Amino acid sequence: MAEPRKLSENPIHLGLGATAEAQPPFTGMDWYEKYGRRSAADGAEGRLVSMHSFSESWDSWEMHPSGHEVVVCTAGEITLIQEYPDGRIEKLTLGPGDYAVNDPGVWHTPDVAGQATALFITAGEGTQHRSR
Repeated sequence: MAEPRKLSENPIHLGLGATAEAQPPFTGMDWYEKYGRRSAADGAEGRLVSMHSFSESWDSWEMHPSGHEVVVCTAGEITLIQEYPDGRIEKLTLGPGDYAVNDPGVWHTPDVAGQATALFITAGEGTQHRSR
């Protein structure tokens, strides 16, 4: 019998053929490289579903070139900062139940005051990071 898992500890990979595969426990940024190898066969169609809690703003930006990312705030408040290829900056404040979409090629980072939690559905292939 399957046991329940916490999304904050074990992300899910949504793959080709409408598959859903629980992933090993999240261990930090190097986890994403290993996930990329595990899910490479699904290419740009694969999606990572994860949940993270934050008590401070990120110190980096990220960008997903191969697809959209959905960010759903589930607790607290997150200000999502998006930097578009034309240099335009947009800030979206998300509260519980609010969501935003990061378009492919848009750099993004969150500001957090206090504690916040968000659910992410990410087209992770080719994800890039840069310092903030």
